[in-house]
Formats: sequence, C-alpha cells, structure tokens
Amino acid sequence: MITTLTLALLCGAAFLAGLVDAIVGGGGLIQLPAMLLLLKGTPVPTILGTGKVSSLMGTAAALRRYAGQVPLRWRAVGTAAGVAGVFSFLGARVVSMLPQALLPPLVLGLLVVIALYTFWRKDFGSLHAPRLSAGREPLYGALVGLVIGFYDGFFGPGTGSFLLFAFVGLFGYDFIMSSASAKLVNVATNLAALAYFAYTGQILWAVALPMAVSNILGSMLGAHLALRHGTGFVRTLFLVVVSAFIIKLSMQVFGG
Repeated sequence: MITTLTLALLCGAAFLAGLVDAIVGGGGLIQLPAMLLLLKGTPVPTILGTGKVSSLMGTAAALRRYAGQVPLRWRAVGTAAGVAGVFSFLGARVVSMLPQALLPPLVLGLLVVIALYTFWRKDFGSLHAPRLSAGREPLYGALVGLVIGFYDGFFGPGTGSFLLFAFVGLFGYDFIMSSASAKLVNVATNLAALAYFAYTGQILWAVALPMAVSNILGSMLGAHLALRHGTGFVRTLFLVVVSAFIIKLSMQVFGG
C-alpha cells in the first residue's frame, strides 16, 4: 500500500528529475534512487517500468517546448530516434543475458573523459556550427541511435547526457539544439522500453500517473530555463550532472 506521503515524495523527485532532464539529461539519477528507496520490496523491473512512464511523459513535454522554438535537423535527429527506439527495445530484451557488472566501470571512464573534455574546451557547445554534410548526418544519427539506444534499453543511467555530448561533439550543434535533439531520441528510447515493460505487466499505474504529471511540470520548467538562459547555463548544469554521475558510479564501482 502506497501512503500519501510516499506518493508525494515520489512526485517531488519526479518533478526535480524532469527539470534536470529537460535541460541536460540525467533525471534518472534523481528519480530512480528515490523510487528504489521509497518503494522497498517492489521488484526492480516494476520500478523501472513505472519510472519509464514518468520519464517518457516528461521528456515528451520538454520536446514539445523545444520544438516550438528550436529548429531541429530532422533527417539526422529523426534517424537517430528511429534506430534508437529499435535498439532500446533490443537492449531491454537482452539485459538479463549479459553481466551488468561490467558496465559501471566503463560508463564511469566515459563520464570522466566527457567531463574533462567539456571543462577543458570552454567554447564546447557555445556555437552552433554543424560540421557534417547533409548526406552524412543521417548516417551518424543512425550510429548514435544504435549505440546509445541499446545502452538505454540495457543499462540506462546517463543516456540523456551521452546524447547531449554526442550531438555537440559529433554534429557540432550548440547545447540548446543538442538538448532539444536529445529529447527526441530519448522519447523514442523511453517509448520502446515502456512498450516492453507494459507488455510484461511491470508498471504500477497508480504511482506512475501522478509521477508523470509531476515530471511533465518539471520538464516544462526546465526547458523554459534552458531557452531563457542559453548555452552557458546548459553547459554549467551539464558539468554538474556529469560530475554527480561520476561520484555515484565511483561509489558503486569501488564498493561505496
């Protein structure tokens, strides 16, 4: 039985997760630990499925807010989203077949490199200067969708931040367009994973729906803040979120 206080705390976590995720990704760093703490005794797959409802709705709300003001490059981003959705579903299917213990150290190393590079390159993501031809963008989009889509379905944490970094680093987009593009791809990965969890009956709808409303409200505020304060604000928050991931995964990897 979920108490009113527990549901209120979960909704608060979903709101904050939506706010952060709409800007730089990484909302799962806030929402998932809160759910694991407050829903003790609930099977982990059910927690993941319940959280996906909230994440999907919030990410879709942020995408709608961005789409009205940020001109997306649909050939590249749409291709990435389509491929990511397929491979996110596949990742969710094979998650039990491979040792997940191998992933946290790898992800930790990637995040450290990303943080150092972003901190070192002060102009990273400040200018919008697409560096790929119109013909190559969809190919790179498919590659990004394949790798990060499968990762999101299989493991998940940091997906939004990895997408943001990919669109800035590979495509040459600024942080605002990259954040908007990442939202479209993340909607596809969340939708594919949610389809799997819904099909297998692993969603607590009485918890998922109030959290989804809270996540939407947080996402709308986050997208508003990003559009209002620009790339410098997004870059700073990106570094904060990536650093938080590094600390969390370091504790997990090294026995904390």
